[in-house]
Amino acid sequence: MSETATVNEPATHDPATGERADLLEMLAKHRHFLRFTTRDITDEQAGLRTTASELCLGGLIKHVTAVERTWVQFISDGPSAMPDFTAMTEADWARRSDEFRMLPGETLTGVLADYAEVARRTDEMVATLPDLDATQPLPKAPWFESGARWSARRVLMHIITETAQHAGHADIIRESLDGAKTMG
Repeated sequence: MSETATVNEPATHDPATGERADLLEMLAKHRHFLRFTTRDITDEQAGLRTTASELCLGGLIKHVTAVERTWVQFISDGPSAMPDFTAMTEADWARRSDEFRMLPGETLTGVLADYAEVARRTDEMVATLPDLDATQPLPKAPWFESGARWSARRVLMHIITETAQHAGHADIIRESLDGAKTMG
């Protein structure tokens, strides 16, 4: 290859274009709003429940991180990426509830760093996934239709929906904490 051809080629190529770029842009927007609710707060404040809900800002980010991580793994590995919801014990559900709160020793910085790493891996997977139409069977769970399958696209839309919904929850919790809002 000639030197001129090398100079004219872009230094990097972003394979996320069209629909993939739209999905990633929407996900990035809602991730931003969720993270923004934690600006200028302490680890203690990140763990406070400020409403009748059991949710706190740090716990919401932990939950969204876990949801995104699991659903992205589902895209490639199918239902084996998910817990067997039909066989979960009370102890399993109790451990799962830990993702909704800040545990001793956890920091907001650590929670946000984990979220950023999961987001990076998700974005990379979306950009390189061969086919957004590829489907996987949903795991057995009381809230899923028996025998249903979701495409990678549908999973990504679910992740976006979860992130947006919890960004709204986080905004209410933050406003209850100290009056700060994401917008307005």
